[in-house]
Amino acid sequence: MIAIDLNGKTALVTGATGQLGRVMARTLAQSGADVILHYFRNQEQALVLQQELEQLGRSVFIIQADIGQLADVIEMRDTLSTNFKMPDIVVGNAVSQYEWTSILEQNMQDYVDQFQTTVLQAVHLSKVFVPHMIQQQYGRMIGINTECAMQNEPTQSAYVAGKRGMDGIYRILAKEIGEHQITVNQVAPGWTLSERDLGVDSSDRQDSAYIQHVPLQRRGTDQEIANVVAFLASNLASYITGAYIPVTGGNVMPAI
Repeated sequence: MIAIDLNGKTALVTGATGQLGRVMARTLAQSGADVILHYFRNQEQALVLQQELEQLGRSVFIIQADIGQLADVIEMRDTLSTNFKMPDIVVGNAVSQYEWTSILEQNMQDYVDQFQTTVLQAVHLSKVFVPHMIQQQYGRMIGINTECAMQNEPTQSAYVAGKRGMDGIYRILAKEIGEHQITVNQVAPGWTLSERDLGVDSSDRQDSAYIQHVPLQRRGTDQEIANVVAFLASNLASYITGAYIPVTGGNVMPAI
């Protein structure tokens, strides 16, 4: 039987305490990986998730850092190399939150924060963790992008600018380190139903207009995003690199 098997691998998930981050970390652990849970502010949630994943029989390490700062990511590496182990799989999921509004009204700091937590996160994670992957001639770099990067809708300027910049970093990285058998890919979710959303009656969700444009006529779930991440982290995806994979129910279809 063909199955996702991450036994013997260690995965780092940035932003692991968020709605999507928790499901990705859980799915990677269920697939056999030991997990490094990165958080910025929510240590309490990181501890809860650590306990949950350890009950699956996995080794789990929590670590705090501002991934927009290179010094913090270097400190992460040093802490992991001394107290745990280095990741074979790195999932860049953390992102800053702010109110979306028009370009004319968007706070300039929002652009800076988005750049730091998307473009610079990709750069920092690459600079700090790829050398170990090169040394072992194996690795998986996975960035969480968005369907918004292809839609360019009003009020999305800071988010789209950051995610498009991140896209460029990962595509170039894929070409630069492919010879070392390291794959670099991106997963681009659509408007996803989180665990929290699933607890809300569908009639109370304001998603009917969005669903009209989705060929599958529904919103995806965090679990469906996490499934693609686990696939890309596994040897089943060993010959896929440089890909931007929309998980949007067909709402976004990149042209050839």
